[in-house]
Amino acid sequence: MVRILSDEDIASVLDLEELLPVVADAFEKQHAGAVERPERPHYPFGTGLDPDAPTEPTGTGLCMPAYVHGAEYTATKLVAVCEDNPERGLPTVTAQIALTDAETGQPVGYLAGNRVTSARTGCIGGLAARELAADGPIDLAVIGAGTQARWQTRAIAAAVGAALESIRVYSPSDSRVACAEELESELGVPATPVESPRKAVSGASVVVTATTSTEPVFPGDALADGTLVVAVGAYTPEMRELDEETVDRADRIVADVPTEAAETGDLRTHPDREIQPFGGVLADGFGRESPDESIVMASVGTAVLDAAAAELVYDRAAKEGVGTSVPL
Repeated sequence: MVRILSDEDIASVLDLEELLPVVADAFEKQHAGAVERPERPHYPFGTGLDPDAPTEPTGTGLCMPAYVHGAEYTATKLVAVCEDNPERGLPTVTAQIALTDAETGQPVGYLAGNRVTSARTGCIGGLAARELAADGPIDLAVIGAGTQARWQTRAIAAAVGAALESIRVYSPSDSRVACAEELESELGVPATPVESPRKAVSGASVVVTATTSTEPVFPGDALADGTLVVAVGAYTPEMRELDEETVDRADRIVADVPTEAAETGDLRTHPDREIQPFGGVLADGFGRESPDESIVMASVGTAVLDAAAAELVYDRAAKEGVGTSVPL
């Protein structure tokens, strides 16, 4: 029997405070080499479907397998990226996660993957804020007002609790207003939409960038000393959120997958900069060294976190009888 979990099912059992330590453990396992994470193949699909552009694909497919040593299940996330989907009222990115029993190889679960992906990515920012932000109240600036901007903020709130004192949200569209209103209502923390990136980041102790930009999204000269910048948007050489000054001013650069983060638009022009693994921050405790230390945390994503998060969600759903079981 295979347990099918819809997005609604996952929402009913997913808890960020439970997920944070699971993601932290997965990072430590990755740092120790106790994971299997093959390269993720990607390919165009849909070529020939559009009569007006018969040689153009309609989207990109990705396959992201991973296994954490000692886990009961191995996971494979299947992702489709269709840039025209917003015009259809559909998400640009759609994901599903297949879970397989790691001892017998039998299928056990099939999960809607978008919420799992959003939550585990949010936990990267939450753990970074907990481990690398300066001590004291957190004044959070969020650049971007989409799904991931919200999940980053939720996870930071779950990770640092009452230390999160204020939120400023910037987006070039009016979505910043709705995003700020939603976060303030949900988290009980004052959240203000602002009209420029400079206003957002000036005086912030933590800055999160969660965009799909190919150009820097805020001026590095507006950052205060000691700011933690968590950049989660850029994952290709063409994508970029950080300007040269932000990277140059950073006393330290940390990344979830250093070798892959080095190839993004944010960091590829700085080939000589050392990039420390975030798993080492968690495993070895080399966190912030001084209140004035400026740190950049770059995230490109890793399927290891999908595997760990999916196992947590699946086990809790099975325990509570959530989902639909079908023979395969």
